[in-house]
Amino acid sequence: MSFPSAALRLHQVSKAFVAQPLLRMPWQKQPAKRTLAVDNVSLTVDPGEIFGVLGANGSGKSTLIRLVSTLLLPDAGRMEVFGLDVVRRELQVKRLINRVSVDAAFFKKLSPMENLIYAGRLYGLGSAETHRRGLEILDQLGISRRAALSPMEEMSRGMQQKVAISRALLTSPILLLLDEPTTGLDPRSKKDVQQLVEDVRQQHGATVVLTTHDMDEADRLCDRLAVLDHGQVIAMDQPARLKRIGDSLEDVFMRLTDEQEEAA
Repeated sequence: MSFPSAALRLHQVSKAFVAQPLLRMPWQKQPAKRTLAVDNVSLTVDPGEIFGVLGANGSGKSTLIRLVSTLLLPDAGRMEVFGLDVVRRELQVKRLINRVSVDAAFFKKLSPMENLIYAGRLYGLGSAETHRRGLEILDQLGISRRAALSPMEEMSRGMQQKVAISRALLTSPILLLLDEPTTGLDPRSKKDVQQLVEDVRQQHGATVVLTTHDMDEADRLCDRLAVLDHGQVIAMDQPARLKRIGDSLEDVFMRLTDEQEEAA
């Protein structure tokens, strides 16, 4: 199966949210508040690349991931996943991608394996196949057979996030979208997840788009980085080249965002 040269291509993509006042009397003319979360973003991600999106909270990272994963519709611009228009070919795109967010939801009374089997059914996988693949992935992440059959509510935040990644890998996505996957994890769990991201690329040839505000994580994992500020891409390059601006990625990030604030 051959694919176009780009795993992901965004061209002038924008998304705004409009919030109406909760309480407004008939005689009051309080306008709705419009927030531009993603502002004219254009970028291309190559197949097999780990592409990072750096940004502070509220910079538009999560909105960008939700747009690519078909959870939101763009107000303007065009998005393609391996040449497929994300809006017009939504069902086909969904078969190629999977997403892990920082607030992944589960059936907490069920075990990791039961959650995986349920997710597998949604994607048309049989119970036997899901059970086999699920155990392989859980083993790779260091989740014991006993833990795999215990209720999710008894697991730590880090263990639950590992299950979220296991669930995403069940469908063998060729584009994996990770929205701050290690936020709130302990150092050991964070390292395990980061290692899995590298393994997914090396062993399965997957393309990974990773949002984070962890500069060390971005430096370690990503082939290229886009720095997002107030919904706009203000820099994009390899980590080593970006670090020519400052002593570290953190220093680069602070300088770039400070310049944007001064220019605003």
